[in-house]
Amino acid sequence: MNEISCFIYINFMSLIAFQIFVFNICIKIFIMKVFILCGGHGTRLDNLGKIIAKPMARIGKEPLLLHIIENFYLQGFNDFVICTGHKSTTINNFFLKEKKHLVKVIKKLKDYILIEVKFQNKIFRCHIIFTGLNSGTGGRIKIAYSKLKLNEDIIMTYGDGLSNVNIQKLKNFHYKNDALVSLTAVRPKQRYGVIKIKKNKIIAFDETKSIYMESYINGGFFVLSKNALKYINNSFTYWENEPLTKIVKKQKVFAFKHKGFWQSIDTLKDLEEINYLFKIKKYSWKFNG
Repeated sequence: MNEISCFIYINFMSLIAFQIFVFNICIKIFIMKVFILCGGHGTRLDNLGKIIAKPMARIGKEPLLLHIIENFYLQGFNDFVICTGHKSTTINNFFLKEKKHLVKVIKKLKDYILIEVKFQNKIFRCHIIFTGLNSGTGGRIKIAYSKLKLNEDIIMTYGDGLSNVNIQKLKNFHYKNDALVSLTAVRPKQRYGVIKIKKNKIIAFDETKSIYMESYINGGFFVLSKNALKYINNSFTYWENEPLTKIVKKQKVFAFKHKGFWQSIDTLKDLEEINYLFKIKKYSWKFNG
């Protein structure tokens, strides 16, 4: 091989390597599916939780679910897997009836609806999958993942949490650490006094700043490698219990610390608080880059 041919060959191979690199980056950035767990019973929302799916609770005129989707869309994600259960028809009816003028139905089966939604000049796809009335959180992931015949890493979150967490940074953090699971760690909303009890008597009460500042809780935004999903045994498995505990023991769960806005909508009081922020146009949960 002469020098010119060798030069052309090397440059050609470099181009191929670069294209593969770009392709892999694009796969991770744009095609990664976002699983949103929407099947819980919402018992702490009182009567509201008995008549609608929890993610259908309204913030302003739109449901919590749409606010969650919008935040992901703003960060380059447009392919969502909605794992439904309790009051699943309220989610189906929202898209197929209330927003039917914005929705194109691509596929409609008994437990699976694939739609394309155009909302506020945004276009995204939703795979709405019924994952059972009493399935665990891990079970819902497993059922939907199997239904779509996937073999890839995913983003996962719950249908009751709002945050301005940077998902791209979370994802980069995940691959940098070669993690099986990366979760967003957030600070508790309120300070909690730490008490020591002996024979039902409080023997110490500590509300120092240092204890609070070191406290983190699961913020509910995950990157899950496909191999992590093998730890989900069946439809009744709760992701937060056995699967996550086992992976923690293998030291393959990493915490991405988020210091920005985070709010879980667990109670009517939480819903009132987030609606107040919406009313005064303080959209603290919106990602702004």
